[in-house]
Amino acid sequence: MLAERFARQRLSALAKVEGKQDSGVPIVLFLCTHNAGRSQMALGFFTHLAGERAVAWSGGSDPAGRINPSAIAAMAERGIDISGEYPKPWTDEIVRAADVVITMGCGDACPVFPGRRYEDWDIDDPAGKGVEDVRPIRDEIERRVHHLLASVGVPARI
Repeated sequence: MLAERFARQRLSALAKVEGKQDSGVPIVLFLCTHNAGRSQMALGFFTHLAGERAVAWSGGSDPAGRINPSAIAAMAERGIDISGEYPKPWTDEIVRAADVVITMGCGDACPVFPGRRYEDWDIDDPAGKGVEDVRPIRDEIERRVHHLLASVGVPARI
């Protein structure tokens, strides 16, 4: 099931890059090193708040084996379930298909393609932290996702 979802994302991205499909909605890509905490929380907030009005993907330069349990717990406190997500690598076609690429701590390992809007969010890594220490990170990501949605013209669901 997870491999199928990832394959669908890659095929959708490839179709957009090749000009064969464009849904007309903004695509945002959240990247961090392990794709297990920050980028997954950002993906969860973005997907929850944007609904069908935008698409979000996430990836990592060195994907972890699983999502950070403290990130899952912190997001559950907001009513957002990210437990069904999984760390995955970024691929060239996914980055090239994104309208906005948000990087969080992957430094030089994050890809750069001309014509994309890039933002680097300097946000603490929740790796190895308990849920009480992840909450402020989660809250900062939520705040930034609200600003991001406004900047791409997508009203946040209430």
